[in-house]
Amino acid sequence: MLDSHPAHDGDVKNARGGIIDIEFIVQYLILAHAKTLPALTGNTGNIALLAVAADAGLIDPRLAEDARAAYRLYRRLQHAARLNDKKTVDVDEPLRVAYARGRELWRQVFEQALDFS
Repeated sequence: MLDSHPAHDGDVKNARGGIIDIEFIVQYLILAHAKTLPALTGNTGNIALLAVAADAGLIDPRLAEDARAAYRLYRRLQHAARLNDKKTVDVDEPLRVAYARGRELWRQVFEQALDFS
């Protein structure tokens, strides 16, 4: 995906730690754990599913809450940009922090998934 949609911090959808990364994490958690955690199959949305994953101990609750807040921020910024006919958003400190939290959740989830010890 990075070849066709390079990561750019002004693009909350494609930025590293942005919308697509968080949605991919949620989809991975569903595919990996739905058999033993049917609550992940509910059509409740990414924000709620992050809470389900945290409550089940699949992800750190603090990181889950940070990712939920980041996802809300991304959606709000994305909607505002679209309403103003913009393709990108201004990158400020809260957005940088949100991206860092999304990247940290990515590291936690996929380092755990790849732990062969």
